[in-house]
Amino acid sequence: MKRNVELVVISDVHLGTYGCKAKELLRYLNSIQPKILVLNGDIIDIWQFKKSYFPKPHLKVIKKILSFATKNTDVYYITGNHDEMFRKFTDFELGKLKVCNKICLNINDKKAWIFHGDVFDASVQHSKWIAKLGGKGYDLLIVINNIVNWFLEKMGKEKYSFSKKIKNNVKKAVKYIGDFELTASELAIDNHYDYVVCGHIHQPQIREVVNKKGSCIYLNSGDWIENLSALEYHDNEWKIFYYEDHKHLLKDDNTDEIPDINSNDLLKIVTNFTK
Repeated sequence: MKRNVELVVISDVHLGTYGCKAKELLRYLNSIQPKILVLNGDIIDIWQFKKSYFPKPHLKVIKKILSFATKNTDVYYITGNHDEMFRKFTDFELGKLKVCNKICLNINDKKAWIFHGDVFDASVQHSKWIAKLGGKGYDLLIVINNIVNWFLEKMGKEKYSFSKKIKNNVKKAVKYIGDFELTASELAIDNHYDYVVCGHIHQPQIREVVNKKGSCIYLNSGDWIENLSALEYHDNEWKIFYYEDHKHLLKDDNTDEIPDINSNDLLKIVTNFTK
């Protein structure tokens, strides 16, 4: 049985990169039936895009998203920095799929402000070559980490995350994450939003931020590289879904009527969009 969910937010999938956990994401998407699906940036990694590497699971994720959009799910594709090429298609609509830079949703009489979050990143805004170089370095780190974790699993030991270790122990990284969350929250409070929902920093989070002007709930959907996480809103409650905590309950389900699109044709469409 699929779970009915009012709103699902995923971000930082990075389709087209070696670190993307497309198979796991597909299992999650096959387990839910959301009324609204928000793709909050960096879904297709155009920075790292190579026609020579876009395996079937990555294409299946795109097909699944299109399947949602052809049925009863409103799908919003919010652009991020790794898929910034799509910003020239802002306000493009195809059925229930809409491309945008940010959205504001009314959720049970409360306002949710949803955007990727790269607008706060100075390296992205002013020195894109540095940001892209950093992106390649992160990709390499993930590939090495995956190899190490493969050996750890074979030895019966727990997986280890190089990236999380760096983020949690390097003062600048910790400060950057804290500044990011605070900046987004303060802007939301200034503009009278009840929720502010971001991606970008690959750090799942739900927390209340309070200042002299008021309060809001800051949320981050995490990523599908390391955390394998999503935000879900249902029955007046926000939750972070972690794939690792629920994977034993998920089953491979290919019974959906996915649009009949040839994988090669779909890849051509993606390639044309990234030119």
